[in-house]
Amino acid sequence: MIKGLTITPPVLGRISIGKVVHKDGKRLPAKDDQFTITSQVQNKDGWVNHPLDEKLRANSNGKLRQIPVRLLFNDPELNLRAEYTLFDRQTGRPVCVGDGESCQRRTNKGVESHPCPSPDRCPLAQGGACKPYGRLYVNLSEDDELGTFIFRTTGFNSIRTLAARLSYFAAVSGNKLSCLPLQLTLRGKSTTQSYRTPIYFVDLTLRDGIHLKEAVQGAQAIDAELSQHGFDQAALEEAAKQGYVNSCFEADTDEAFEVVEEFYPVEASDASNSKQGHAQNGTATHNVTSIEQGLRQSVTAVS
Repeated sequence: MIKGLTITPPVLGRISIGKVVHKDGKRLPAKDDQFTITSQVQNKDGWVNHPLDEKLRANSNGKLRQIPVRLLFNDPELNLRAEYTLFDRQTGRPVCVGDGESCQRRTNKGVESHPCPSPDRCPLAQGGACKPYGRLYVNLSEDDELGTFIFRTTGFNSIRTLAARLSYFAAVSGNKLSCLPLQLTLRGKSTTQSYRTPIYFVDLTLRDGIHLKEAVQGAQAIDAELSQHGFDQAALEEAAKQGYVNSCFEADTDEAFEVVEEFYPVEASDASNSKQGHAQNGTATHNVTSIEQGLRQSVTAVS
């Protein structure tokens, strides 16, 4: 296997609750109140919708807020990947990836390990450049049982809720996540920070009409049947683990710029707050632009 290349589950399309729109001559991220399932093909108007989008939408009165899914893996951390990630907004490449304790960072000396204090306390993370970045891989099609659709998010609400649900469902089913009948559900809530307007996040629930007891019983039966037919779930999970750890930086370079554009936009308020924070704390004075220039030099040096 080629070293330095992260092997992730095969992706057939994307699931999103937002998009990039043109406004005042700029391309800006915009949130939505429903799911959209897209293919991996773009045209001048953006991502082309996947045929599954129309099929599922026809049964949901127009607003797609629930998507039936199946998970590939029993291990929650193989289905949901999440770290703090700092992207270079010019190249689209990840520069620093951490878990709140330690991080891997590109420097002019190569990739180095450093402590990860989380974005609130990291000088490189000022200006909103570093965020929690989550990727959930789910299967939607019986035609390709190992193919996935990816849901990307930098939202704490979605990442926290998905992580909790995956952990709980794995526990109560005896680690049979891949055999449970699940669905992605879009939920809304209001907060003081949202000025009482709804914000939307993604939850993972049992499919409508299915109770936990029968879901767990069904999962046990499906797992036993698959084993009888020679299906090796443990080997599949080990292969996935080896693929993930084959590189320090788990990023899809083909869509790097789209990820940065949608989830890591430069905002004037972020840059202003960053400068004010440095002035109030009396710390060294590197604003967001100078930090990114330094990071780009580091990336170039190791390329």
